[in-house]
Amino acid sequence: MFGFIVIKRQEPPKWGSFLIFPAALALSLGASCLLLAIQGKPALDGLTILYQGAFGAGYAVVDTLLKTVPIFLCSLGVAVAFRMQVWNIGAEGQFALGAIGATWAALTFPALPAWLLLPLMFTSAAVLGGIWAMIPAWLKLKLSINEIITTLMLNYIGILILDYLVYGPWKDPSSFGFPMTKEFPAAAIVPAFEGSRLHWGMILCLVCALLLWVFLTKTRLGYELKASGESLRASRYARMPYGFLVLLVMGLCGALAGWAGLMETSAVVGRLQPSLMVGYGYTAIVVAWLAQLNPGKIALASFFLAALRVGVENLQLELGVPAAFGGIIEGLILLSVLAGQFFNYYRFKRPSA
Repeated sequence: MFGFIVIKRQEPPKWGSFLIFPAALALSLGASCLLLAIQGKPALDGLTILYQGAFGAGYAVVDTLLKTVPIFLCSLGVAVAFRMQVWNIGAEGQFALGAIGATWAALTFPALPAWLLLPLMFTSAAVLGGIWAMIPAWLKLKLSINEIITTLMLNYIGILILDYLVYGPWKDPSSFGFPMTKEFPAAAIVPAFEGSRLHWGMILCLVCALLLWVFLTKTRLGYELKASGESLRASRYARMPYGFLVLLVMGLCGALAGWAGLMETSAVVGRLQPSLMVGYGYTAIVVAWLAQLNPGKIALASFFLAALRVGVENLQLELGVPAAFGGIIEGLILLSVLAGQFFNYYRFKRPSA
């Protein structure tokens, strides 16, 4: 008899986590080389340019680390929601609302000293991002509306609100018609480390990761959150506050994405403008799944995807590949890893005669 049957493994093999990601990465990079060759580009040279763009010089590594910060913050929040099986696809819109909240504080109170203005910006970004995330959570709880649809749709609304503000009431009169706000006052700029473009967002990432780890592993709410994600029926039988937990994880996710928007607006650009919206919220979904929702692995995956973004920018300059090529590679990596996970939990077996 020909053919195979699929059998669920009793437990994942020890080699799975070490082998699957490198194999998936090799497969996705091989497919990327094929796409380059189809375009008539030198495939192996393309990989070299990709690597050099991300790690070939000190400024390239700094660029990678700067992009790691917003990706990590968005991914951390998305992972918390996913851990409870609440499918938040809206980090991009929450990022936009966080940037808007930080900008409102910077433009409304420009005379405040930094020790007052920066906390106000952080609060505004977290509140707006958190509220934006809790809207679909409320709709899920009260009207049973699928949060995948509502969070995705709110992304577009959030980005359009940002566009309205920079094209309209917040537009800088001296910007020669370009959609952007006035430059932030010095007190509204998140400080950088001395002699470097790297900013205090690196410290924020570390603090958020540690606090979230403590919350998830050392507190009752963290245990209830995990239990509710593993079994909704059991959590409700145990009278765990499921509705409150959904609102909590979505609020946390929105606040973290909002802080990511603040960091890009204040520490990197110094004003609000549409070019901030480059898809960090969508990349966060890829990172969360690649890292299997583990905060430590999220840091590594965020750095890797940030390096990929910087490398693809170099590919655009050197080989003229489309800007969407980076998104294609991200998708290939995610699909390869998810396909590889199949072999971590299942195996093929020839049927007995």
